[in-house]
Amino acid sequence: MHSKNRTLTGLMTAVAFVAFAGAQPLQREARAEPAPASTPTVAAPAPDTAKAKPKRPHEENGIVALVNDKPITSYELKQRMNLVMVTTHVPDNPEIKKKIRDQVIEQLETEILQRDEAAKNDITVSSVEVDKYMQGILDDNHMTKEQLSDVLGKGGVQIATFRAQLAAQILWQKAVNEHYAGRVTISPEAIDSEMSRIKESINKAHFTVSEIFLAVDNPDLDEKVKKKAEDLVAQLKSGAQFPEIARQFSQSPSAAQGGDIGTVYDGQLAPELNTALTKMATGEMSAPIRSIGGYYVLALRQRFEPSNATIEDLKPEQKGLPAVVPLGRLLLRLPPKPSAEYMDKVAQIAKQIQMAVENAPAGCDLAAKIPAQAPGVLFFPLGQTKVADLNENVRKALDKTEIGGVAEPFRSDAGIEIFVRCEARIVKKLKFPVPTRDQVENQLFSEQISALARRYQRDLRRSANIEVR
Repeated sequence: MHSKNRTLTGLMTAVAFVAFAGAQPLQREARAEPAPASTPTVAAPAPDTAKAKPKRPHEENGIVALVNDKPITSYELKQRMNLVMVTTHVPDNPEIKKKIRDQVIEQLETEILQRDEAAKNDITVSSVEVDKYMQGILDDNHMTKEQLSDVLGKGGVQIATFRAQLAAQILWQKAVNEHYAGRVTISPEAIDSEMSRIKESINKAHFTVSEIFLAVDNPDLDEKVKKKAEDLVAQLKSGAQFPEIARQFSQSPSAAQGGDIGTVYDGQLAPELNTALTKMATGEMSAPIRSIGGYYVLALRQRFEPSNATIEDLKPEQKGLPAVVPLGRLLLRLPPKPSAEYMDKVAQIAKQIQMAVENAPAGCDLAAKIPAQAPGVLFFPLGQTKVADLNENVRKALDKTEIGGVAEPFRSDAGIEIFVRCEARIVKKLKFPVPTRDQVENQLFSEQISALARRYQRDLRRSANIEVR
């Protein structure tokens, strides 16, 4: 029911390396006219071999906030803001940056309190632990440390900033576990009881959910917190990735898993949260919801129908392509005579892009946003296209797709191409799979420790002396 999700960032992982993959970056030309889909013959440009110089730390190091007399410097704030921008894929404009600034300062304040609490209890984190956690993230995202450093460097972020954030998360998890050691025990009887409830609920809808939680520690701050939640929703609608926004700003322990809280059944969550979930479809996100302790933003990753439901496979059996299909075309341009190593890297990137677009609720909408963040990629909306007018390679790639799907990347004279079908997708209904006892135990532990950790963090902030300048 509960699974870890260490995704560094949804779209960033899929596309940000396009401009940085290997020694020969792809071209930044974005004004080229599309070649006809039947004869993709865009001339490949010469490689841009200029390397970006590593950015030096900002000279300014003023104090932007004090937490129990410990400073947060302007350099720390700038670094963390850059980290948020590069990993969440939010639009880079003054309005968004202003909203992010307040959110980041609050997160840095909380991390100071968490580190102090860990230090008070002689809790430490080693570089080996950080390395291991970071490697897990890299493995999950099919990245190397060098690729990560390149992406962060392009965004003006020192890798030490990223490591410091991971270390703070590990410290807080340790502090919470030690503080409540022995207080959270999941007995066999509790698991039996939950298994019985699950069996009783097997004929109810179930939801695999991610959350962002912002605590309201003082009723007077309700409107302020609500506004922060609305700002986060606005960032998500602008293209930010839910797991990374959750990781950066959510005040629930689930933030370490990108907001993943596992699978719940209809009626399990607080009524106001449950009502929102029942009205959502797979892939949708809620507006901020006021519930116990603060505001929640929910993302419904998968809806499962009751086990006694009669489910028809709503996905029509595809027998060849329709005569006319709405298409979008992504093109990763190549330099002349690219090396085999370079081609391998670009092929991997193209596959990551394909998977990201395939997993998006609206593939063409996401595909259209990719060039803004990956200058080496071009997107061409082809509209309603006659399949007979497409060349053989395109038809072969599209023959293997489903309605609203994405074709496998293939190489053409123009570069690496990915064709996206822009029809509305039909979400296939699924029945709920009964979890194992181990999954139930993990879920029960997660729920209890999350509630205790929120209380723990709230108490730390209430007793702190925080001054924002």
